Amino acid sequence: MRQSGSPTVRRRRLAAELRRLRERAEMTIEQVAERLGWSATKVSRIETSRVGVALKDVERLVDLYEVDDAKRKELLDLARDAQKKGWWHAYGDLPSEYATYIGLEDEAASMRSFAPSVIPGILQTEDYARAIIRSALMGLSSPAEVERRVEVRMARQALLTQDEPLRLWTILDEAVIRRTIGSPADMRAQLGRLLELVDLPNITVQVLPFAAGAHPGTNGAFQILEFPEPAHPDVVSLENFTGSLYVEQETDVYRYTVMFDHLRAKALDPDQSRSVLTETMTGLGRSA
Repeated sequence: MRQSGSPTVRRRRLAAELRRLRERAEMTIEQVAERLGWSATKVSRIETSRVGVALKDVERLVDLYEVDDAKRKELLDLARDAQKKGWWHAYGDLPSEYATYIGLEDEAASMRSFAPSVIPGILQTEDYARAIIRSALMGLSSPAEVERRVEVRMARQALLTQDEPLRLWTILDEAVIRRTIGSPADMRAQLGRLLELVDLPNITVQVLPFAAGAHPGTNGAFQILEFPEPAHPDVVSLENFTGSLYVEQETDVYRYTVMFDHLRAKALDPDQSRSVLTETMTGLGRSA
């Protein structure tokens, strides 16, 4: 069965519930901080899920907001779940933003992504991932750290083949499949892996051709993560060189959804995309 109860998602839901209760109580962050003897920064960080929240702090907050017994139990159970460790913690201290992303991905029921530069990690082969990770770390980490990151990336891919797999729809800019990452043999193997994955019923890959010209995704890669529970709103993940940004406002998430639909319309259909992947892989074989 599909794994559920990612502590990352539970923590974000708890943060949203506590923020909603404060607003319902018509209290400002500063007023809550003053009543509890905390700093306003602490309250803000709890409500934005930037930090975990201790069970005793949740108890004080729900007492302050005067919630009923049923809601109190729900929030305390949520707080306990949020304190559990995800499978990725077994790999040591990953960067916090990466761990957050893995937690969101682990709980998602479906994901739509646009990749303008490299193949998404969840679709990468080991050799392709190793080349990408080495380049991203720019020699600032040990070979052991690189291998640890590769192992985590491979472990994430179990989501695609578990009993209730992640539904993934990915749009790749044509540059992604034309740029050789690693050796030609590595890239050929990566394209072969993509061709295997597109046979799965839960995975769709489209190629956005150069001929499409200007398009709405010129600002960079993004992923729209959708969750099985209505209480967990969709999240858009954006990556940059120094970290990640998560977009959760409903109107902003909608804009990314519309952007994805525009990209999907401009891209080759899945069958045409498969043909381009096959053609590119065959060309690498001739050049090897």
